[in-house]
Amino acid sequence: MNSEPPEEQRGKPIGRRVFLGTLGLGALGVVTAPTLQGGLESFLASASDKDPTGLTGLLPNGGGFRYYSVASSVPRKNATTYRLAVDGLVDRPRTYTLAELRALPQTRLVRDVQCVTGWRVPDTPFEGVRLSRLLDAAGVRQGAGAVRFTCFDGTYTESLTLDQARRADVLVALRMQDKDLSHAHGGPARLYVAPMYFYKSAKWLSGITVTADVKPGYWEERGYDVDAWVGRSNGRDDEPTS
Repeated sequence: MNSEPPEEQRGKPIGRRVFLGTLGLGALGVVTAPTLQGGLESFLASASDKDPTGLTGLLPNGGGFRYYSVASSVPRKNATTYRLAVDGLVDRPRTYTLAELRALPQTRLVRDVQCVTGWRVPDTPFEGVRLSRLLDAAGVRQGAGAVRFTCFDGTYTESLTLDQARRADVLVALRMQDKDLSHAHGGPARLYVAPMYFYKSAKWLSGITVTADVKPGYWEERGYDVDAWVGRSNGRDDEPTS
């Protein structure tokens, strides 16, 4: 699905010494100031991008985001190379550039982010294009009932029912925390499903395909709930995020 990234961009396991040092720094970040916490998050993002073991995702991080990838490496896209395809059971399939997505009306949402593993980041702003707008522009055909999402990491997938995808709080997000989405956070564009656990908000979004039925995504195939409402799924009772 993806071309092989240049040698210098391929993921390489972090060394044991770096990992242990990062673990100590992560523990320190739990009790230190926001400035250090921001630096720690930046370091973890960089380290996780070259850590196919996933160990950096286990580090404590003072209540901020943790960084996960299910691929050993993820190619980087920018405003020149990024494309988002909308296809499947639609009358007008289309491929968007990043500039075209940015030119569409933008919606801003501020919600807590809740991970199914337990961590939560409160009051997180996301901005982007409502998914319903892209679906309407494509002209969804009769008989469609779901939307499948693919990612340019070449591995991750997700899905929503068509009714879920049309909610006003589901975005193709281009910005987070009042900044353009970084690569570590799934940029240039990611899915954002505000009322569901964060695994539904697929990073590195590259494809939106309208289908007849829901097909379980990467984590659903490994036991997570397909309908991932915060506090009402996966055996958890977290406070709803919207």
